[in-house]
Amino acid sequence: MPARKWILFDIGGVLEIVDDDAWQDQWWSRWCARTGLERPDFDARVEGADLPPIDVAAGHEAVFWQRLAAALDLEPHDSDAMRADFWDAYCGTANTELIEYARSLTPHAGVAILSNSADGAREEEERRFGFSSIFDPICYSHEQGVNKPDPRAYREALRRMGAEPADVFFVDDRQMSIDGAAAVGIRGVLHRENASTIAAVEAFLFE
Repeated sequence: MPARKWILFDIGGVLEIVDDDAWQDQWWSRWCARTGLERPDFDARVEGADLPPIDVAAGHEAVFWQRLAAALDLEPHDSDAMRADFWDAYCGTANTELIEYARSLTPHAGVAILSNSADGAREEEERRFGFSSIFDPICYSHEQGVNKPDPRAYREALRRMGAEPADVFFVDDRQMSIDGAAAVGIRGVLHRENASTIAAVEAFLFE
């Protein structure tokens, strides 16, 4: 019996419509303006806040926001607004076509997620998009302790899928992440738009 094939998806810039190269700086700029601080002062305060590394560690989200609010002298309502604005910017909007395509694959292929992330992303993205109803496993960097393109990120995803590299196809919007997958034997496609990504996935599934 042939091995089960898997499609492994990134989230930001793939399942979510968001500009990964711009949103974070735009968010910082909004909050620099809102605090009334000059950018060098704003950046220096953030740098000195001893923020925990929420991209590769779980359970530190509350401390992150508390320390950031203290560093920027934010009132509680402003801290809450900054946090909400962060998640709105981080999550963008659903790429509904690609999400529903992934759902359509579940009768005959495994579908999973491997995403560089921030602590709290699982809860926020589940609330907004319900990824767990489609994807299993969902591998977040803040829970695995390692970001793409580190080979360990892909190997942990393979372990959780119970799959061999040759049976997995990876979809990501960053070339370095596609290259990282290739380094451990996982083929993939650099996502630019849905039609070409879907065509590449179909070619893999029915080769």
